[in-house]
Amino acid sequence: MHRLTELIREDMKPALGVTEPGAIAYAAAEAKSRVKGEIKKVKVALNSGMYKNAFTCGIPNSEHYGNLHAAALGVTAAKPELGLMSLRDITPEDDRRAAELIEAGAVEVSLDHIGSEITIDACVQTEEESCTVHIRGSHTHITSIEKNGVCIYSGEEAAKSVAKTQGNDAAEAIDGDGPPLIHRHSFRNILEYVRTVNPEELLFIREAFSMNMELFCEGMRSERTVILKKLLKDNGGEIISGDVKKTAQLLCSGAIEARVLGLSSPAMSITGSGAHGIIATMPLYAQYKVNEREADERLLLRAAALSFLITMYIKEYSGRLSAFCGCGIAAGTGMACGLGLLRGAEEEELFMIIKNMASGITGMICDGGNHGCAMKGIVAVDAAFRAAELALEHVCIDGIHGINGRTPEDTMRYMGRIASPGMTETEKTIVEIMEEKVRRDV
Repeated sequence: MHRLTELIREDMKPALGVTEPGAIAYAAAEAKSRVKGEIKKVKVALNSGMYKNAFTCGIPNSEHYGNLHAAALGVTAAKPELGLMSLRDITPEDDRRAAELIEAGAVEVSLDHIGSEITIDACVQTEEESCTVHIRGSHTHITSIEKNGVCIYSGEEAAKSVAKTQGNDAAEAIDGDGPPLIHRHSFRNILEYVRTVNPEELLFIREAFSMNMELFCEGMRSERTVILKKLLKDNGGEIISGDVKKTAQLLCSGAIEARVLGLSSPAMSITGSGAHGIIATMPLYAQYKVNEREADERLLLRAAALSFLITMYIKEYSGRLSAFCGCGIAAGTGMACGLGLLRGAEEEELFMIIKNMASGITGMICDGGNHGCAMKGIVAVDAAFRAAELALEHVCIDGIHGINGRTPEDTMRYMGRIASPGMTETEKTIVEIMEEKVRRDV
C-alpha cells in the first residue's frame, strides 16, 4: 500500500458531533476510567482552539452544549474505548447527572493559552484517587497519564518501543525533527500518486461518502435543521438536482448543520474535523451524482484522495485549530482541487485553482464549532466552484499578487502562515468576545 494511502486511512476517522466536545469527553473519560470512588472535581485545561470550538457547540444525545457539559458527560457516561465516538450512547439520565455535577460546581474548564496546536489536560479527582490525562497534537493523541502524581503512561516511550519492533517505517512516522509526512511530498508527487494509485487502495474512501450522506439524511428528518431546508427549497425540493453547485451546497452545508446541532449520526473526519471531512467530500459527491451516467467512481475516489491530501497539506502549516476557518480554507481548497480533477484539470490548472482559493477565501475566521459553520460551508462551496471554473478557462490570480507563491507548495504554506502565527491575536480577540457574551448573558 502506498504511504499516502496509509496517511489518508490513518487520518480519516468517524467523529460524532463536533470533534472538540468529543475530544474533551474522551480525555475526561480516560482519566475517570483509571480512578475509583465518587467524583469530587473535574478540571480541564484547553488551548484556545479547543476552548473556542467547543464553546457553543451542540453535543450528541444531549440537550446541552459547550465545554462544561462535554467534560461532565465524559466522566458520567462517555466510553473512552470509542475515541471520538465516546458520546455515542449517552442517555437522558446521563445528561441529567452531568448537569447536576455542573450545578454542584464540580466541573471546571479553563483556557490555558492562545495557540493553534491541540492541548487538553483533563484531571479527575475522587475521594480516593486522582488521574490526569494529557493530549497533544491531535484530538485523541495521549502523550502521558499521571495517577496520584506518578506517571503511568508515556506516549514517547511507547512510540520508541513500537519503532524498535517495527523498524524504519515506524521510526520515520514518529520522527519529530523532520517535516510532517505530507510535506515530504511535492504537489507534483501528490498529483502523480492520485492519478496512478491502484483504485482498489482507495475503496475505503467510499465510507466517507456513505457516512456523511447518512448524517445529511438525519438532518433531513430533523425539525432542527433550518439552513438545510432552505437550501433544499433553493434546489427545487430535490436532494440531487440538475444544478451541481446548489446540490453541492445542500449536501455539504446540510450535513454540517446536522453535525453542529449535535444530531446522532457521525461524520467522517479528516485532520480531526468532521466539517473538514464533509467539505472535502460532499461537493465532489454532488458532482458525481448529478453526472452519474457519465461518471467514473474510480475518478471520484481519486478526487477525494486529492482533496484530503491538499487539506492535510495546508492544515499542517496552519495548525489543527486556529483563528482561520480550516473547513472553508483548507478543506475548501482541497475540495476545489478535487472538483478540478473531476472536470479534467491538469497540473497547471490545479495550481491555478489553489491560487484562486488562496486569493479569495483565506481571510475567513473560525469562531468555534457552531451553527455558523453551515454558512461557511455555503461560502466555501461557492468559492471552490468559482475557483475551478475560472482556472479551467486559464483565469487565475497570478503568483505575484498577495499571498500567492511561485509554487503550489509555497502558496499552501503561505495560506497556513496566515493562521499560525499570523492570526494569534485574532484568536485571542475571538475568545474574549465569547467570554464577554457569557458575562453579559447574551
